[in-house]
Amino acid sequence: MLGANEWVMNNRNIQVVDYRRLQQAFYPHLFNADEWVTAAKNAGMRYIVFVSRHHDGFSNWDTKYSDWKITNTPYGKDVLKQLAEACQRQGMKLGLYYSTLDWFREDYPHETGRTGKGTGRTGKGNYASYLSFMKNQLTELLTNYGPIMSIWLDGHWDQTNPEGHVDRTSRIDWKYDELYSLIHRLQPACLIGNNHHLTPFPGEDFQLFEKDLPGQNKNGLSFQEVSQSMPLETCETMNNSWGYNITDKQYKSTKTIIDYLVRGAGVNANLLLNVGPMPSGKIQPEFLDTLKKVGAWTKQYGKALYNTRGKIIADQEWGVVVGTPTAQYVHILACPADGIILLPNWNGRVAEIHLFESDEKLRFEQNANGLRIFLDQYCKKEKEDLILVLTQTTTKK
Repeated sequence: MLGANEWVMNNRNIQVVDYRRLQQAFYPHLFNADEWVTAAKNAGMRYIVFVSRHHDGFSNWDTKYSDWKITNTPYGKDVLKQLAEACQRQGMKLGLYYSTLDWFREDYPHETGRTGKGTGRTGKGNYASYLSFMKNQLTELLTNYGPIMSIWLDGHWDQTNPEGHVDRTSRIDWKYDELYSLIHRLQPACLIGNNHHLTPFPGEDFQLFEKDLPGQNKNGLSFQEVSQSMPLETCETMNNSWGYNITDKQYKSTKTIIDYLVRGAGVNANLLLNVGPMPSGKIQPEFLDTLKKVGAWTKQYGKALYNTRGKIIADQEWGVVVGTPTAQYVHILACPADGIILLPNWNGRVAEIHLFESDEKLRFEQNANGLRIFLDQYCKKEKEDLILVLTQTTTKK
């Protein structure tokens, strides 16, 4: 609301007594749930994860367990209810982000937390009380809003040493066994992920990576090993901010987002692309423009992305290879200067390689080192992604 992203309460050390005043000014009167879902759907997204409650503790639904909620603003409406209904109308799956960290409540164990130190809390944390609060809220979310695809938890790291430290033991017992069993009891098909930046805990159903592809650690958050058995997901922003930031003009290009999407598929990871809406409830036009362009790409080339599996070869500087049981797709995201790519140690004899967009065939040669493909003039064309279809004479093992 302040146009300074979602960490503004912590970053500016805004005290609870002052931050609460924003509640009577919050009025996202232009929010239209169907517009949000349509924009996501047209971009090629298959699910939405909505922030039900972030670290400032504000609940974006009509909870019975807190007065610090959207239905107590001048806007007065339950935005989650509207979004859940729009998702059901349009066949979009809905997941919910839920912060286990709270800068607002006194009963959160703020004494041992790393963040929220300047919000003016003087009382003593009481995790038994706070755990009961979270259970009550999660019960509401999983009871009153239809099928929920996933619960996306965030905040564990507040009670540990920073990422990269040799000891990241939590200073509190979060009692995840109680939270996870509650979630799975209320909605057995609901997937649980926890953004703790650690090896997955028992009871979790997918592994999260923040602003990094699995196996990479360019942002200093992803020291954990990559699960070999769980579904994987990476999350990234459209500029450099998660929440709306009026001064952040570092918008990622369509090409950058498509590259991240494709390279994610190359390591079997979904991309959860973040959109921080404006205080009015609208999505800013720069984001909508990029989403529209990404959607045009997914509409044309989705066959070479959706329902594929990666790790056919290691990630290459030029791109990745993904496939289905019947076809392999070579995504060339950065053409080499010599116009030749090598697929190292390629198994199986290749019968033909042609452009995804036509039957036009490409030259190739195969030897003990792998498969070399000659891109010739095709690398000179301005494209987000040059895709080749590879057909083998035998099924690749």
